[in-house]
Amino acid sequence: MLLASLKRLEATVTAETEALLAHQPVDQETVNLRKSQSLLELTRLTRGLDPAGIDAATAIHLARLRDRLARNQQVVGLHLRAVEEISEIVTQAIRDSESDGTYSGHPRR
Repeated sequence: MLLASLKRLEATVTAETEALLAHQPVDQETVNLRKSQSLLELTRLTRGLDPAGIDAATAIHLARLRDRLARNQQVVGLHLRAVEEISEIVTQAIRDSESDGTYSGHPRR
């Protein structure tokens, strides 16, 4: 049961990472829901679990999931920074288009 849950979360994270890297649309609401459900399931399954009692297959999947999560965090962070930069550019363009230059140090041409 734990192994199946790990595999589901890994598949979700991998799909999101690959879609972002390929510049494909991502339904963030669905992805976030799947991640939340997987994390809740993992929390319930690991409550009271002795880490020393984890079998080799599960340990391998945990290590691989950790690596996939780290990569996903990098890619999502990169996309968030890009969104912030685009937002700043659009905001500044709107300000510039609405301003007549009266209160700026640079008069409009």
